[in-house]
Amino acid sequence: MATDSEIQSCAIYKGRKKEDTYLFIERADDFERVPAALIELLGELTHVMDLDLGPKRKLANADIDEVRAQLRDVGYFLQMPRDDKDATAKTLS
Repeated sequence: MATDSEIQSCAIYKGRKKEDTYLFIERADDFERVPAALIELLGELTHVMDLDLGPKRKLANADIDEVRAQLRDVGYFLQMPRDDKDATAKTLS
C-alpha cells in the first residue's frame, strides 16, 4: 500500500459520451475494479495520459488526496464537471 509520501501512478481516460469527464485508474487498460455501469455510461474510452501522483502534485479540477485515496480504496476516480456529479451518482445507484 502506498504511503502519503510515495508516488502513485495512474492512467487517465475520457469517455465518448460524457464531455469533460475523466476516469483515473491504477494501471492502463485495467478496468477490473471499474463498475460496468460506469463504463457503459462513459461510452468508448480513449487513453489520454499516464500520470504520477505525488503528494506535491496539483490537479486542476480534483483534490490530489481524494484521487489517491479513491485509486487505492476502490481502484478508480471519476472526475467530472461539478454540475454532472449528482446526475451521474443517481444514474449509478
